[in-house]
Amino acid sequence: MKGMTIGRNGFVRMIATLAAAALPLAAAAAPAPLGISDSGPDASLEYVFTEIEANRLERALQRTDELLHVYPNFRLAHLIKGDLLLARSKPISTFGNASAPAERVNGLRDEAIARLRAYRERPAATRHIPRYLLQMGPDQRFAVVVDTKRARLYVYANEGGKPRFVADYYISHGKAGADKRVEGDNKTPLGVYEVTSFIEQAKLPDLYGSGAFPINYPNEWDRRLGRTGHGIWLHGTPSDTYARPPLSSEGCVTLANQDFLKLSNFVQPGLTPVIISNEIEWLSLDDWQTERRNLQLAIEDWRRDWEKTADVSRYLSHYSKDFRSDTQNLAEWSEQKRKIARSRQWIKVRLDKLSMFRNPGRDDIVVVTFEQDYRSDDLSDRVRKRQYWLKEDGRWKIVYEGKA
Repeated sequence: MKGMTIGRNGFVRMIATLAAAALPLAAAAAPAPLGISDSGPDASLEYVFTEIEANRLERALQRTDELLHVYPNFRLAHLIKGDLLLARSKPISTFGNASAPAERVNGLRDEAIARLRAYRERPAATRHIPRYLLQMGPDQRFAVVVDTKRARLYVYANEGGKPRFVADYYISHGKAGADKRVEGDNKTPLGVYEVTSFIEQAKLPDLYGSGAFPINYPNEWDRRLGRTGHGIWLHGTPSDTYARPPLSSEGCVTLANQDFLKLSNFVQPGLTPVIISNEIEWLSLDDWQTERRNLQLAIEDWRRDWEKTADVSRYLSHYSKDFRSDTQNLAEWSEQKRKIARSRQWIKVRLDKLSMFRNPGRDDIVVVTFEQDYRSDDLSDRVRKRQYWLKEDGRWKIVYEGKA
């Protein structure tokens, strides 16, 4: 192979700077063995950058060609290959010498940093759990957690209510960032959502790739805060595109088509939770169990006090001063509950299929969903219900309640 005329003071130094921006852990993961990882291109991309930093450009080019053989539409790999080929004939000093528009180069540079950062900062799956997954319901086989800062989507399986790491994928999100507030702001919402349906590829424009999973934005809490907008989906990429830069959608979360198809194996429309966070908070197993247990006890106290028809005040003490249902404030809710209690001789309440998910960005809000089996001397009713629990003066209280 013809020698490359690149020095340590040029392109190699620039790649080293870019790799350093990926914020590696103190002990970065070792490069993958030669060959392509089944989990995606990130391990191989790490290997390519390691070889460039070591000035072994021929091996870097070999690995890049292998990447493109498996992922022919991988634009980042095409950019790197172009730079490596250009380095054969002249010294180069910046990322994207062989490319054209600066905006595209910047987007691909951001993608490289996001992929390397996520690869090097992979969580210790056996020791750390996303803080948001306090309890998955027995019918929720998997949960999805999105980290917009790291441009990553994580899948967790439900093992008796305890989450177990399954897979993770590179993603893109809103071009204006996260924390959506209004229609058209090009931001991705932050919060606890669920997949509502599946739209197959044949019913979608090519922009959405292999399919789409709409989520229920705006949810009850978004509407309470006056947030607007619609059409937030998890979806694929155009047929001529492997992946998009981290900030590139109008608010949706997008994945490579092959990753979207893998994700489809884990998603149950109507059941699978999607928690979107600006940056995931991780808990040790002990801390996770403590937070989970504290809220479980508060919910059980509320359920038990509801059955005490002679002491409605005790039941109502579980509701926040800022409580609202879909139609009532706390005073109206309290009046209704007192009236009902006076007309009932006994009440029995059972909660089934309980799930608890902490809302990202607000440590004191948890979304609780369950099937409520209500029985009394003159009424039997079963309904799926959703509550938002708020930490108020150090105590968990209900700030919203309604049908799910």
